[in-house]
Amino acid sequence: MRNIVLPLLSFGLVSLQFYAQDTPENWHLLDKEQDNVPGISLQKAYNLLEENNRPSTPVIVAVLDSGLDIEHEDIQGVLWTNPGEIAGNGIDDDQNGYIDDIHGWNFIGGSDGESLEAETLELTRIYRKLKTQFEGKNKYTITAEEREDYEDFLRHMKAYNEGKIELEAAIKNGSEEYDFFNKLIPPLQKAIGKKSFNESELKRAKLRGSTLENLRANFFRILERNKDKNLTAEKLIKHYEELSSRMEMMETRLKYNYSLDFNGREVIGDNESDLNERYYGNNDVTKRSEHGTHVSGIIGAKRNNNIGINGIADDVIIMPIRSTPMGDERDKDVANGIRYAVDNGAKIINMSFGKDFSPHKEVVDSAIQYAEEKGVLIVHGAGNDHKNIDYFYNYPSSLLQDGTLATNWIEVGASSVHIDDNLAASFSNYGQSAVDIFAPGVDIFSTLPDNNYDTRSGTSMAAPVVSGVAALLLSYFPQLTPEEIKTIITTSGTRYDLMVNQPGSESKVPFSALSKTGKVINAYQAIKLALELYST
Repeated sequence: MRNIVLPLLSFGLVSLQFYAQDTPENWHLLDKEQDNVPGISLQKAYNLLEENNRPSTPVIVAVLDSGLDIEHEDIQGVLWTNPGEIAGNGIDDDQNGYIDDIHGWNFIGGSDGESLEAETLELTRIYRKLKTQFEGKNKYTITAEEREDYEDFLRHMKAYNEGKIELEAAIKNGSEEYDFFNKLIPPLQKAIGKKSFNESELKRAKLRGSTLENLRANFFRILERNKDKNLTAEKLIKHYEELSSRMEMMETRLKYNYSLDFNGREVIGDNESDLNERYYGNNDVTKRSEHGTHVSGIIGAKRNNNIGINGIADDVIIMPIRSTPMGDERDKDVANGIRYAVDNGAKIINMSFGKDFSPHKEVVDSAIQYAEEKGVLIVHGAGNDHKNIDYFYNYPSSLLQDGTLATNWIEVGASSVHIDDNLAASFSNYGQSAVDIFAPGVDIFSTLPDNNYDTRSGTSMAAPVVSGVAALLLSYFPQLTPEEIKTIITTSGTRYDLMVNQPGSESKVPFSALSKTGKVINAYQAIKLALELYST
């Protein structure tokens, strides 16, 4: 999923992208009336549960994602452990088909312990296959039977070339900004002897030589030019660190996402053409775990342990399932991840990923229907391409190939901290038919690997907010079906009768036009409604 575009920061040479909004770290949990932010009113929900003496039962939430740091201090106590498996004995003790799946399963790993971290786009895979068929041919040399496939080849070639050019341009545009800061900040960090420093420390520092003095002057010049954005030294350093990570990610994407030669399935060693194959991969769920760790913390980081953050649900168990590399996930892996979650006791599945093409949608649809039959709720992030997914493809989706809609599915857009025309996140996908509800997804503070914490933005963050509320409901009202949970969440959300910026443009539209409900999820109202309907 794409990163969001951040507001402008000027340093005199080029315009930088920077998000400098000051918000409470836990803003997404706060209350509109008490705190004047469009959060989910979580503490009010817990107060209401306590007043009604509701007992809770554990709920397993499967997180289909990139991976999870299972050693994180704030994940301890909420990590799923397979009760039927004996660690490290090389035996499938519970006979579920997966050897030593102590804390979940990695469907993008090999039996030798290796794991796939970066992968091609589905677009690239489709184009590569068609290119092999039509390379060297043109409309005059193809047969009549090939005409439809040839036109498909031309469409995919155009999309492939445009996407690659767009990514190359983004890398080129970002390189000037990165080079500037890479020459500015690391020398100052080294001279001061600290990775992060404030304005006072920089002023007091004894710097030797005119080069360092000039760097210090440039640093303060940037702060002065952006004082209206409340820019601080710490924020500027953080911006540089995020920019460094973003440039590295884009370079990796260019290397793998658009590679016509790379084949990630060689790492996994499965039979790529066998869509019914289920028992492959390994038990290492920890690889490339930043995204999955952040998502998991939002749902269920251990509450009230005086460490880090509080997740949303207080009686939740996180089951990590690794299925999404840096690139497009395979339909086969997604389907197997869903089935693994269902078969091993998950009642909610969070899926914060998506793509534009799904060549084997039928296997994913079958898995979704399997989850539906077994009473398992699926929560999916709508995507970060600021497009109307009523009209543009976005997979996986609740619209099945037979034309029916999965009843166990909640599609989630991302909202921001602003109760104004910026309420809908600028990057969020939307759709009055396809998106069910919005949830906080901008600047969400959560867990990161190695006992770290930081903010991230995306519908990837909005979906676990909904998964967390769904888990909260189910733990205190265990009789609820997925359809009932969805009805409670969508009915009880907070309606905002505002004209907002349509994501990706400055056109004003009613917030209600961006989803089926025109609402942002609210945990307190959801618990209140559940008590009214199911308190006996």
